[in-house]
Amino acid sequence: MMSERKSDSELIAFEICFLISLWSRYSHFTRSRFSLGLELSGIWSSLQRGLESSWVVTLTWTLEPAMDTLTGRSSMSRSSTLRLKKVLISIWRNRKSMSSLKQIFVMVCFLAVICIILFIVISSKTGIRYSIIILSEYNVGKIAQDTLTPLKGNKTFIIAPYYDNRQGSLVRVLGIVHHTEVKQLCCYFCCNGQKSLVSVEGMIDIHSDRFGFPFGLADINCYEPPDCQASYMYLANCSDRDFTSLPRFEIRNRERKEFSANFTVCISTMYGNFNNVLQFIQTMEMYKLLGAQKVTIYVKNCSLWVERILDYYSKEGLVEVVPWPIQKYLRPSNQWFHDDNDDNDIGYYGQISTLNDCLYKNMYTSKYVLFNDLDEIILPFEHMTWDGMMEKLQRENPDAGVFLFESHTFPQTAVTNGDFTGISSWKDVPGFNLLNYVHREPDRPELYNARKMIVDPRKTFQLSVHSVLKSFGKTLNVPLKTALVRHCRGPHQPNLNRAQLIDDRTIWKYNVSLIRRVNQVLKQISLNWKTKT
Repeated sequence: MMSERKSDSELIAFEICFLISLWSRYSHFTRSRFSLGLELSGIWSSLQRGLESSWVVTLTWTLEPAMDTLTGRSSMSRSSTLRLKKVLISIWRNRKSMSSLKQIFVMVCFLAVICIILFIVISSKTGIRYSIIILSEYNVGKIAQDTLTPLKGNKTFIIAPYYDNRQGSLVRVLGIVHHTEVKQLCCYFCCNGQKSLVSVEGMIDIHSDRFGFPFGLADINCYEPPDCQASYMYLANCSDRDFTSLPRFEIRNRERKEFSANFTVCISTMYGNFNNVLQFIQTMEMYKLLGAQKVTIYVKNCSLWVERILDYYSKEGLVEVVPWPIQKYLRPSNQWFHDDNDDNDIGYYGQISTLNDCLYKNMYTSKYVLFNDLDEIILPFEHMTWDGMMEKLQRENPDAGVFLFESHTFPQTAVTNGDFTGISSWKDVPGFNLLNYVHREPDRPELYNARKMIVDPRKTFQLSVHSVLKSFGKTLNVPLKTALVRHCRGPHQPNLNRAQLIDDRTIWKYNVSLIRRVNQVLKQISLNWKTKT
């Protein structure tokens, strides 16, 4: 009895402290969702350390997705939603074992957090504060030209601002930030026809798939002032007023035109002195056969031969090469997940940053955007082109905006000679011949299938490598009978023999056109493949 009373007394004390802290942050709230979210997370962490009872820990876990959403560090993922549902059911079932004070405490905490979330959502739309800065000349900053631009004295690297009016008149600035040290940034708009800057504090929304690394991609969201129509903007610490030394950024996607492509392929990131020449040419020609009008490739480094081929396809109008100098500013890892012994700054060459930039770069120029790697092709079974496949999928699923395709490995250890004619000139070209790999490993249902996707970019806000994090509309898992991601690489299941692999010669239905096209490219670039690069 005494312990129960003591527990209840502690509970009352913690509830009072919690509500006082909550009210303090609420009353001083100045539209900084990120700062408020961090404070709430700290309150909950202290609460969990102060009371070790299992139901408080359970409550803390329940509210963790909300805390993440407030801080902008993640969205309500599918796993978080399921966990929240399970925990709420658990609390409901065990409500009778709680004392009345505990039941009241749970209810008050839920109501308080819900009120704060609603307040933030409303304030982010209606309570925006703008400041006017009068300058004799505000267009003094040098216009940023590079793919990555560091901000002075700030662990922030800006990729580009994109105008996005899907949720109000918003400018979404894509940037790589340190997830704990960057807490406040301001946007300074160069409004057309005005001799002044208009500043507004940005809302920093760090993408959830950071995988434990210190730096991650963030959306720095700034609502544009009414009747501004800015073409350029600055981004800096809110206390910085030295605009002569700040880079000036052009706001992209202001003008909307008719689609220049039905399908754009986004590839990131070319690294490791990439030299798989033959497979790369075959892949580009397969993309064209399947219906791609544009391929955007983010290049860290590659061989001289591949540089020549990229130049060829750039002049042809198929490929857009985007330099990706991530190593100039950060230590990129070649791994997905961060561990305690890892001193790298960002995961897998900053791939998530390039994918999201590619999404916004092509949002209003392409009907669909595909996201896959250099060694992957989304290959349809029932159709010859992506046009036919997507027309059927969209007709049957009109509300879908994201289409996920199963990935299947075609191991480069299982070589099949198709006895094709007209490929004698390929023997000296470095790289793998896709036509030789027509056996795929069986799927392992117990393991996660790293799907790749085709999206309607106008329905998509944030994406990771194998999924979309925030979007309008529904997500469709495309059945295997329709198409798959043909991933030609080293084996995932090296112990399988040839008889255990699945014979899949779908790519051979393109062999005549593919061989002719590859030969034309090799003839036009006319490189001496026997020389070293």
